[in-house]
Amino acid sequence: MSQNQETRSSGILLHITSLPSKFGVGDFGPSAFEFVDLLKQAGQTHWQILPINPTSFGNSPYSCTSAFAISPLFVSPEFMIRDGFLEESELVDDSECSPHHVQYSPVLNFKINLLTKSYTRFSRRVDKNEYEKFCVANSYWLEDFCLFTVLKNHFGGHSWSEWPEGIKNRNTVERYLERMGELVDQEKYFQFVLFRQWSELQEYCRDNGIRVFGDVALYVNHDSADVWAHPEFFKLDQEMNPVVVAGVPPDYFSSTGQRWGNPVFDWNILRENDYLWWLERLKHCLNLFDLVRIDHFRGFLAAWEIPASDLTAENGRWQECPGVEFFSRMQKEFKSIPVVAEDLGVITQDVKDAMLQFGFSGMKLLIFAFDGDISQNPYAPDNHVKNCILYTGTHDCNTVRGWFEEEMGDEAKVKLENILGKEVDVNTVTEEMIILAMRSIADTVILPMQDVLGLGSDARMNCPGIAENNWEWRLLPGQWSNDDAEKLAALTKAHGRC
Repeated sequence: MSQNQETRSSGILLHITSLPSKFGVGDFGPSAFEFVDLLKQAGQTHWQILPINPTSFGNSPYSCTSAFAISPLFVSPEFMIRDGFLEESELVDDSECSPHHVQYSPVLNFKINLLTKSYTRFSRRVDKNEYEKFCVANSYWLEDFCLFTVLKNHFGGHSWSEWPEGIKNRNTVERYLERMGELVDQEKYFQFVLFRQWSELQEYCRDNGIRVFGDVALYVNHDSADVWAHPEFFKLDQEMNPVVVAGVPPDYFSSTGQRWGNPVFDWNILRENDYLWWLERLKHCLNLFDLVRIDHFRGFLAAWEIPASDLTAENGRWQECPGVEFFSRMQKEFKSIPVVAEDLGVITQDVKDAMLQFGFSGMKLLIFAFDGDISQNPYAPDNHVKNCILYTGTHDCNTVRGWFEEEMGDEAKVKLENILGKEVDVNTVTEEMIILAMRSIADTVILPMQDVLGLGSDARMNCPGIAENNWEWRLLPGQWSNDDAEKLAALTKAHGRC
């Protein structure tokens, strides 16, 4: 719902993977806590991150093998040593990892090896009370995910749809628990350590007045613990393969549309189950984050269903979904619903009506503000509304500097300069766009870290439609300094956002 903030605020978008660390990827360790300190010093009250679930092919945080679990990538070796889960002698120096880019495969293997080493020691502990409480509190998803992970490893990483027939069905694999029980317990332990470290970071954020702004992908992968354990909630055939898959229709950006390939929810079955799976998912997210963005929010109202056999999205059709009914059920379940709807692009009236009815905040992107008729452009500064999150850009966009250098047309540049009342160049455009965002009527402004630093397109996080070299950018140690934080604090204060 609406954030109901008494004051204007701002924050920074930086995914956990992008934090500095000597272990090849940002994690829940010391650098994360140092970043929180800098956020506080800079007068910021929000830290937005991307999904932290285990990823699959392509390393996209929006393509996950679980809607509930946390990726082992994020475990902090330093804190494992501090907490007695790991001996310092077991921590092999991994300093050859690039400080500039995440190298996912070797880093993930490194982290899993550390967790595996520490499990041997943990398994000999007598007092496991904290661990046992964690398992009980997360029983809704934990055993399913851990058994799925163990079986997937057992079958060489193949998709569960390629497993032997008796194992495709979650309800017929209990006998494997006896054979693989120790490995399942090990996976539970991995999640225990990860959630324990995340909780510590989350508490530190709250103690320092920082709201953690999480992110949720609407759909889940077919090859996920969620679909394997609950195939009835998705439109699958008798062979457990998708009948239809998700995407969006052809538009200005793509003549064939986008075929994402995720299975589509069977909302009729979800309704019969009182939307329990989705309610548990949101409850889980609201325990992890103070504010949650839901990607492709439109999918709650209507889904573009593409025949699974089609290679493009052209032959899909819109299928209505019971979003309003589900949101009403959410209202009964939760005292407040701090949800932000990703409502970028073509948004239909039913989506707008639902957002207004339930008070969901929407999104505005400033780099979209200078296309077409500015008087009708919803992203233009004069057309902003209070109940929204304003960004200079997002993880899917170029940086402001990269946009100015590579994508901005002459006409858009003239419009920007007319709004600013001054000329801009590649060296000034980012700061001017940040100031323009800060001046907005929008309750909350979120700045990608790359824009705070004025970086170019080589610092872009993701380029949709390109499969390689995404999600890899990292902040270098000391790249955002105390002086930089003080400068941002002054700007934030000047515009009444701290």
